[in-house]
Amino acid sequence: MNTICQSCSMKMGKDDYGHNSDGSRNTDYCKYCFPNGNFGKDEAMEEMIESCIPFWVEDGECKTPEEARERMRKLFPTLKRWHNLPSGAEES
Repeated sequence: MNTICQSCSMKMGKDDYGHNSDGSRNTDYCKYCFPNGNFGKDEAMEEMIESCIPFWVEDGECKTPEEARERMRKLFPTLKRWHNLPSGAEES
């Protein structure tokens, strides 16, 4: 089973998990999104999507930036960080 980050959707292996403020592993978020008990960046969902586009294209998930953007706009609202936020709203 692949676990994905509930903020950026990165596939996470055992060394990719974020950390809670007490140093314990956080299994919901990756080490880039949740490094020390909180989100590393305070950004809107659309900003996260735009920053993730190159990774989706480079990794072969999508052929074009437009395809990546469209797929993430469908996926991200289902992820824990963005689930109850309207598109473009800031995470708090």
